[in-house]
Amino acid sequence: MTLSFGDDRPGFTGSALDREDLVRTNPDRLAEMTASLSARLLALDGIDPVLDDMGMLGWKSLAEADPDSELIFLGILDGRPRFTEVRADLPEGATRSMAIFRVLDILPPEEASTYAAARSLIDWHVRHGFCAKCGNATAMFRGGWGRNCGRCGAEHFPRVDPVVIMLAEHEGRVLVGRQPRYPARRYSALAGFLEPGESIEEAVARELHEEAGVAAREVRYVVSQPWPFPSSLMMACIASVEDDALTIDYTELEDAIWVTRDEVLASMNGDPDARFLPPPPYAIAHTLFRRWLADTA
Repeated sequence: MTLSFGDDRPGFTGSALDREDLVRTNPDRLAEMTASLSARLLALDGIDPVLDDMGMLGWKSLAEADPDSELIFLGILDGRPRFTEVRADLPEGATRSMAIFRVLDILPPEEASTYAAARSLIDWHVRHGFCAKCGNATAMFRGGWGRNCGRCGAEHFPRVDPVVIMLAEHEGRVLVGRQPRYPARRYSALAGFLEPGESIEEAVARELHEEAGVAAREVRYVVSQPWPFPSSLMMACIASVEDDALTIDYTELEDAIWVTRDEVLASMNGDPDARFLPPPPYAIAHTLFRRWLADTA
């Protein structure tokens, strides 16, 4: 299945991986895939991807998997079964390293998408070795797309955390903010987790009010993106707001500013005199800026 994202494909999307859900639930087919001589294992350094000479994801023989690791069946890619492993010596799950962001600057979105699935699954398994219902140790099943409890029979499945990320818009300008952990001069769209009982639109309005003190009138959904740090779904929106007066929550943001279309354009085009540095291309905020620029052209 191939989707068209237009000229601005969000990062971590477009994988050619066929996830083959029917194989996960068929032990005989799964065993056949695991025993195949063409089966490939994702090459990882800890939890970071190892790239080949072409700057793509590296793959190796499944026979090279650690004998003490658990195997996750990712699916079929280029006619070959693809796996990743949950190693016993990876206690911290999806800890971010500085190296991962240098790799993401190189990886095409479709390659990063395959990696995102593997990374999020590995992290979930590392953090869910025990049953949330009775506390008993759990075991992998469904080819690594679930864990079950041998004591109480509870089944546990990977989940994603929904996050809204948004540009507030007022009279031709948009609101951008920065957090202390950002590189110098970088600003991005505001973001926050959805809370129970909220719609996307309500979460956008709440986050904008909490972090910047602005009141949203209308909210327009734009596009979504997986974000495997460790396992979020970013839902990008644009919200028109009633006025531009700011009340910044400095426990969440270091700064927030209104910027014009020309200032956003200069930033996205790499102008050295731009008012701020943009988010990296693999982040959905980058796509959101591009979509806003296109809509206001």
